[in-house]
Amino acid sequence: MKLPSGFPAPNETLSYVAVAIGTQNYTCSSTGTYTNVGAVAELFDISCLAKDKPVFDMIADGAIAFWNAAPPNLTPQQVISGLSVLKSPVILGQHYYVTNPITGIGINPKWDFTSSGATAGKSDAYVVAAKAFGATAPTGSKDIDWVFLTNIGAGKLADDVYRTDTKLGQPPASCTPGSAPITVKYAAKYWLFGGHL
Repeated sequence: MKLPSGFPAPNETLSYVAVAIGTQNYTCSSTGTYTNVGAVAELFDISCLAKDKPVFDMIADGAIAFWNAAPPNLTPQQVISGLSVLKSPVILGQHYYVTNPITGIGINPKWDFTSSGATAGKSDAYVVAAKAFGATAPTGSKDIDWVFLTNIGAGKLADDVYRTDTKLGQPPASCTPGSAPITVKYAAKYWLFGGHL
């Protein structure tokens, strides 16, 4: 994992690495700018690709290309199945936002692996995290930020999460106050470190 300058380095063992495809979700504020109100994504195991560096390095590019080209009625699962390098994609879980389970105030990102793969049925196979560090994507402003997040004390799936290799996901620069919420397609790699399952 290559991180931009200033990013905290991992100090735990890598537990999972995934490519995600989904949407970043936005509402229009009263000032005419979009505000992020969460994300929804499917996460697919890419650990099997780590030995094939060119494929591993470009998997987020391939994922967003397929996702962008997909008809609107296709799901992320159907799109990722079209990636020939992932002969039989393994769904690790889902990523979405929830009300902060500790304070009951605000929303936090959650990675939920309770219903898929080897962790299916394990009630604590999730992590709710908070952003500890972020930086503009090295690929430019069209891509959402790279972030480092830490477990807020909810779930045992991971202690730390990194979002890297982001592709798209940014909203338009402005909006008309009162306009409908929008979703913007994105892809990224998620690296989950530590955990106590």
